Amino acid sequence: MSREIRTSAKAVVIKDNKLLAIKLNDGNEEFYILPGGGQDSEEQLPQAVVREVREETGIDVRCGDLLFVIEGVHGEDFHRVDLVFNCEYLGLSANAELHGDNNQIGYEWLDLSVLNKLPLYPSKLRRPIMNYHEGKEYIKYLGNEEVGDPECSE
Repeated sequence: MSREIRTSAKAVVIKDNKLLAIKLNDGNEEFYILPGGGQDSEEQLPQAVVREVREETGIDVRCGDLLFVIEGVHGEDFHRVDLVFNCEYLGLSANAELHGDNNQIGYEWLDLSVLNKLPLYPSKLRRPIMNYHEGKEYIKYLGNEEVGDPECSE
């Protein structure tokens, strides 16, 4: 089987011990994902994450170091590779043109102290983001997360 591979740049934006997250509603439930999205042709990953965060939230960020890599091999029409960057919050953009994701109903700042208990997906990111924020060791390559994998809430 031949499927396209889609590279996505995602942002970890932390401000006041809270994580910026996109809030989605699929008609059945509300849940969160990291801001970010697909990389355009001839666009470098840091440019993609800055653009995507601005489009989805109206917030300007500065892209920093790569934190995590996570894949979604199944469950979508394409093989997804998410590269997750540490991004510095700069403030609200003066001239953002918002383009939300499908099912996006806004964004929220999630409390990092309970992130492992919140419906942030892929769930394999929850504890590593908490560990990063707390200055603990964390795994950078998180592998594949499939639809139906057990929740990572430890």
